[in-house]
Formats: sequence, structure tokens, C-alpha cells
Amino acid sequence: MIERNKYLQLLIKSKDNGFPKVITGIRRCGKSFLLCEIFKNFLSNNGVDKKHIIILDLDVDKNSHLRDPLILGDYIRNLCSSDGRYYVILDEIQRVYSIVNPNLTEGKHIVAKKTDSEVITFVDVVLGLSHESNIDLYVTGSNSKMLSTDIVTEFRDKATNIHIGPLSFEEYSNYFGGSKTEALFKYMQYGGMPLAVLKDDDSKREYLKSLFETTYFKDIIEHNSLKKNDSLDELCNIISTSTGGLMNSEKIANTFESVKHEQITKQTVDKYINFFMDAFIIQEARRYDIKGRTEIGALRKYFFVDLGLRNARLNFAFLDEGQVLENLVYNELIYNDYSVNVGSFDSVEKDKNGKSIRKTNEVDFIASKGNRRYYIQVCSDLSNDKTKRRELRPFLLLKDQVQKIIVVNKPIDECRDAQGFTIVGVTDFLLRFIK
Repeated sequence: MIERNKYLQLLIKSKDNGFPKVITGIRRCGKSFLLCEIFKNFLSNNGVDKKHIIILDLDVDKNSHLRDPLILGDYIRNLCSSDGRYYVILDEIQRVYSIVNPNLTEGKHIVAKKTDSEVITFVDVVLGLSHESNIDLYVTGSNSKMLSTDIVTEFRDKATNIHIGPLSFEEYSNYFGGSKTEALFKYMQYGGMPLAVLKDDDSKREYLKSLFETTYFKDIIEHNSLKKNDSLDELCNIISTSTGGLMNSEKIANTFESVKHEQITKQTVDKYINFFMDAFIIQEARRYDIKGRTEIGALRKYFFVDLGLRNARLNFAFLDEGQVLENLVYNELIYNDYSVNVGSFDSVEKDKNGKSIRKTNEVDFIASKGNRRYYIQVCSDLSNDKTKRRELRPFLLLKDQVQKIIVVNKPIDECRDAQGFTIVGVTDFLLRFIK
């Protein structure tokens, strides 16, 4: 079994806290498995009677009658009518449809239209069941209704949101076993989507490529009432090729025009990027002025939540090691609960004619967690002098006391260079340094 210990601990911590637990995350990242297998086993192994663990899959035909929200609520309450604490897991909660309030329809249960305002939804059922003193409720789901960040807003401060992602490198390497270097190579190619991890390499490629067309794009189109068009697909490709590069909507629109020879507005680009972020496919890292200590500008970096998905968009062509490595480091920092920005600051220097000019300098990441704060440069190789000078230049200009780290794709232990900067191999950085 693939262990998801971080998320299990979050579930344990939130157990019996009086709020429903809403599990969100990108499609196929293991939400149902976390609840229905890992958490269920924990409950069973810690004294909870199996009769008091209720798992209801609303995606199967035998439970189709329970997709009516009021019938579902009554059914769960009846199952939990005897003494004792019940742990209720509702899987595929999005299958519960909305109905018009029966008080307005002479008691009839009528499926609500989008224009109806007085409706009862799965959110009402979840909140209602969570008010029962003997029920501890956990819900998850798929497709557009449960994938997006909208769901957190729906429940506001009335639920505990636990957001999970694909397997982290730590989770993957623990399952993979053997050489950490070999595990890293596979992970950088195919990522950590749980079902992909269990397949052979050829099947991994086909599975990851199909996820976009048959699942993610379908969900985005449904959730946002779009007509299927090529622009969404092409913009995803552009973001894939530009991973780790500073971008804004204008720059992406210009790239789209040069690639597709079609015009697309900045507003449409912003809208589509938000669709991808809302479905948890990509994440953004905003620029932070190191000296001004504030977020700045419209430029930002976009990273895929899973490397395999990013590479699938490029048909697993030859990997740009630097891009993939930077995406990997960003994801693992987020997984380990760091807040992450792209560092930026200006410096004044003399040109060859002795004239003062202003230059903008970039640091790949500023990572903060509690009292820990790092400036991080990510580099595939420091053996080239030109590359080394470029990577070290921002650090040499920064005179503060923040620890400055260079992450390289080499199997080396942590060390210091002549300037006192920390150099650490990527596997050591991911599995030990940032813990």
C-alpha cells in the first residue's frame, strides 16, 4: 500500500473536531483511497467498531436513490440512530443533485434548475449531518462540482478543508524503494499520480496523456460552461513549455499568437489560467521584492502540480532538466508547508561606459516556514563557470543574513562554497534539508 502519512495525520488531527472534513485535490490524486482505505484502516485499528464506520459510494447504481439530498440525510441519520460515535465517509458527494425546497413544491422533490434560488444541495446535507452530535463526517468527490477551489468558499468557515496532491517525492521514493537517484529520475519523468505510479512506463505515458482530454479538460469545460475549443489546449501547452519562466497574460497571449497565428485577449488568458488553477492543475508563485518587502507586478511563475502531467503535455519529449527540477523543488516546498515566492530586487551598476544602470535580479524562490527562511537557486549543474556565475550573482548582491542555498541535480551531501553559500544535492534537499 502506498502510504500517505502526512494526510493521514491531518485527518487524525481533525477527527471529532465538530466540523465536516472536506477533502479536495486534483482528480485522480488519491482522495477516495485516503479516506476509504487508509483512514478506514486507522479507525478499525484504533478501537472503532466496523459497524460504526459507514462508507457510502454515491457513484454506484445501487445508491442512486440516495443522490436526493434529503433522502441521503434521512438515510444516514437512520444508520446512526443507535448509541455510539459514527464515522461517516461520503464518497463522490458531487453525485448528489440539487432539489427545489419541497416546502415550495407541495412536498414534491423536483430537480432544481440553475435559475432556481431556493434549493437544497449537497452542501446543506453535509452541514446538516455534521450538526448531529454522534456523527463525524468526511466527504470527497470528483469532477467540476468538487474539484474547484469554489468548494472551500461554499463551506466557508463551517468545514475543515484538507487539500491533498499527487504523491510527493518522499511518498514516491518510500514506495519505490532502492536507489534514491533512480527514484528521482523516474519521478521527474512520470510524477506521482497514484494510478500512474502503479503502471509500467508505456502505460504511464498513455494514462497521463489521456487524463487531460478525458478528465481535466472535460471538467473545466463543464464547470465553466465553455464550448470545447483549441485555445484551452494550446494555452496548457504554452504553460508546459514555459514552466519556471516569468510570465504574464500579455506575454502568453503574444506566444499564442506566434505559435497559433491567432489572436487571443489577455482577459481570456487570465480566465483560462484561473480555470487551470481552480482545478488544481497548476499553481502560481508570485514575485516578491526582497528589498521592498512586498509582492510586485503581474509577472509570476506557473508550476504543474504533477511533473508527469506537465511532461505528458509535451508528449514526453526530451526533458528540460532545469525546468523540471525547479517545478519539483517548488512542489516539495509547498508539500512541506512552506510559503513560496519568486525573489526579485533591483541593483544599480556601471555599464562599460561608466554610466549607472538599473538591473533587475531574480532569485528562484524565497521559502519561509516558521522561523526558517531561505533564498533558493535551482540549478541542474554548476560545473560550467558561466552558469555558476549567473546562479551566484543574486546571492553576492544580497547582503542580508538569510541562508542562501543552491540546489543541484547531483547526489552530493550538503556543503559550503568559498562564499559560504549552501550547496546541496536535490535528493538530500527534498528528503532531509527542508523537513
